[in-house]
Order: sequence, then C-alpha cells, then structure tokens
Amino acid sequence: MGAQAGAGPERAETPPGGGDFEIRVRGRVGAALASAFAELTVRPHPAETVLYGAGLDQAALYGILDRIQALGLELLEVRRLPGAGAGGRDAHAEGP
Repeated sequence: MGAQAGAGPERAETPPGGGDFEIRVRGRVGAALASAFAELTVRPHPAETVLYGAGLDQAALYGILDRIQALGLELLEVRRLPGAGAGGRDAHAEGP
C-alpha cells in the first residue's frame, strides 16, 4: 500500500519541459529526407546520420521515431544527452 506512494515522480524518464536527444540512423540521410526532420539538427557522418533534438518531450520523440520507421530508415541508437536544463537548448550550436 504505502510503498507505491513515492514511486511516481522518480520513474518519469522525460521531464515535462522535455530533454535533448541524439538519434542515430544508418547511412547518410540526403536533403530530401532531412527535410522530414525540420525540427532537428541533422549531421551526416560517414556511416550514419545523427539527428539532434533540443527540448523534446515524450510525444515529440515518439513522433520522430515513427517518421524514422515510416521512411524506412534503420534506427541505430537513441540517447538522452546529459545536462539538458533550461539553458541547454543550444547544446549543439557549436561549430562543425
């Protein structure tokens, strides 16, 4: 009975304000496919493409994952970036 009272807030994975995420897909995403992810920063690498999203809540993240699947892209990794606070929205604004 009493054991469940404190279990709620500690289990939340994405805070209400959202978080910053890095999503990796196999291969290089061209300009046509990159336009499907206008809300993300898209950075191609030799064997994969990295998509950065700032301030994403859970619904936005699931929407992006649905788009990745619908476009036939192979998802390699999704990870939450550390240090995503109120001022962390420009975490990936540094140079190339």
